[in-house]
Amino acid sequence: MAQPLEPTRWTEPLRLEPYPDALLDEIPDRTPGPSARYEAKEASELAFIVALQHLPPRQRAALVLRDVLGFPTAEVAEMLDTGEASVKGALQRARATVETRLPAADRDRAPRPNSARERELAGRFANAVESGDIDEVVALLTDDALLTMPPQPLEYQGQEAIGAFLRWREEERGAPLRVVATRANTQPAFGCYLPDADAGIARPRGLFVLTLDADAVAAITWFAETAVFRHFGLPQTLPA
Repeated sequence: MAQPLEPTRWTEPLRLEPYPDALLDEIPDRTPGPSARYEAKEASELAFIVALQHLPPRQRAALVLRDVLGFPTAEVAEMLDTGEASVKGALQRARATVETRLPAADRDRAPRPNSARERELAGRFANAVESGDIDEVVALLTDDALLTMPPQPLEYQGQEAIGAFLRWREEERGAPLRVVATRANTQPAFGCYLPDADAGIARPRGLFVLTLDADAVAAITWFAETAVFRHFGLPQTLPA
């Protein structure tokens, strides 16, 4: 069996653990006060509203229904009395227009937690993992994306290095992983399971956390310790 590329670098071992978002309410809030958060949120929303004014009515409706309210594309098509292909085309044009109209600070920031934009990107990543489509996984990464596996003292950086490592891991496993969505450290996360055809179940294999940057994945942090699954409400097994 082929060996993976050498790590991009070796680092000092770090003992990191994923922390369930469900438990964050128990931690004191030391973020900026309500007025500061409100002003930042208001400025961002105002920029988005201004950008919407430059869209034709159908593009504006498609963008609000799909990206703001989170309706599935099929339901948006039904509401607008058109086809899904037409909705996808309208969305593509609307997003491109809004992208050019938003200030750089708003364009480049990571999606808001639990936003439609975050769910879409994380969902595309999960679908690529489950289908074993490493090329699609790599296409969703930033050019300088980083893959780490604490406490192992190694890192893979960049699309080429990460892609080569993931292909080796999939060949080693012999099957794509199944994933169940959760959240950790205020970021999208997935419990991963490896199917066991003989047993008829998929067993826990690890948990990965995504760090998003604009519309791409900037970092993947893989945690092999499956004992943490119970803290995230993840099942112990899945049907194969």
